[in-house]
Amino acid sequence: MQAFTVATGVVALAEMGDKTQLLALVLASRFRGRAWPIVAGIFVATIVNHALAGAVGNYLTHWLGPTVLRWILGGSFLAMAVWMMIPDKLDEEDSATRGHFGVFGTTVLAFFLAEMGDKTQIATVMLAARFVNDYFWVVAGTTLGMMLANAPVVFLGERIMRRVPIKWVHGISAAIFAVLGILMIVG
Repeated sequence: MQAFTVATGVVALAEMGDKTQLLALVLASRFRGRAWPIVAGIFVATIVNHALAGAVGNYLTHWLGPTVLRWILGGSFLAMAVWMMIPDKLDEEDSATRGHFGVFGTTVLAFFLAEMGDKTQIATVMLAARFVNDYFWVVAGTTLGMMLANAPVVFLGERIMRRVPIKWVHGISAAIFAVLGILMIVG
């Protein structure tokens, strides 16, 4: 259960102000009144993306020795702490996906592609490697974290984005990643 709780919290915080959260805002404004297909698309894209990322993390655990893995994970968590302090912007190519696939299909495709190499995907790899015996709980937690961060944006849009102090959220996220990194290195 610890894997689920940590994964949910880390990803929910890491997603604040992330480009995929901005993508959720863009999709909500583009497809006004179609919130449920957007949220369903985010859910499907996240499940697939994070299941693959979790599998990579799980594989790395079996491939690398425990000492090497501990140092790599510790360093990765510390790098994520630094990365959290760099604000994301929505790339033009991420928002340029056409609506040929309908609201749901456009959302799945756009979110899946936007998550490739994103903070939350890399966090999922690291969390799956850290909690090697809890693959399901890591993927479930990271998916819930994504939904907690993105669903309200779809439903409430800009009202939330104006009220949430993104710098504070990024700072808290960076601190959590730093603590996790130090704990990994220390053992």
